[in-house]
Amino acid sequence: MSDWEKSADAWIKSLGDQGDRGRRYVLDPAMTALLRAGAYQRALDVGCGEGRLCRMMAEMGMETTGIDPTPSLIAHARTAQPHAQFLEGVAEDLPFEDESFDLVVSCMALIDIPDYQAGIAEMVRVMQRGGTLLVANLTSFKTAGTGPGLDWQRNLLGQKTHFAANHYLEERVTWEEWQGIRVQNHHRPLSAYMRAFLGHGLVLTHFDEPRAVGASPEFTAHYDAMPWFLLMAWQKP
Repeated sequence: MSDWEKSADAWIKSLGDQGDRGRRYVLDPAMTALLRAGAYQRALDVGCGEGRLCRMMAEMGMETTGIDPTPSLIAHARTAQPHAQFLEGVAEDLPFEDESFDLVVSCMALIDIPDYQAGIAEMVRVMQRGGTLLVANLTSFKTAGTGPGLDWQRNLLGQKTHFAANHYLEERVTWEEWQGIRVQNHHRPLSAYMRAFLGHGLVLTHFDEPRAVGASPEFTAHYDAMPWFLLMAWQKP
């Protein structure tokens, strides 16, 4: 049983209908603006998890398909959105014809894909020419801050003082644990991802490290001190 399958129930509970704070106040506003501006027809969510983003895109009028390797998450997605298509599968081997979608989304999935280069190649393959690959991911500075002595550092009063990271250029696998979830993440420098996208001739049309919108002052200050999301849109010529 995979670590994501073991963590599926805790993951679904942690997101709920509204999403966790990062999604609700950072990713959702930024991604919704880009999705609504695109007038997309057929969307593929690679690493769709429990299907929340597919449901959001369907509400915008898109025909949505989701794929994820975790059976329990796919089962939840099918129950929540019975008229959409959800498949068990991996990003590195997408079961779709070339140029099947005008929108491909990878939302917080690249950090989970063992062979990210093969995964990106497959996403590009199933994109229509003129289509968009929308990518949300953890920042590489955030993923470089996992390990003994890294992440948030505190003073004697327990107050956070600074975020420590190391070995930024070294790709590696780390374990992440929160709210009953325990999964592996892959750290890669941003340059590794950029080389992969550019190597397929994609054109970068949007890049942002979005800020929190409508959150509490406490969460906003915490997020601003060390933002952990980035958002990119790539077009296939």
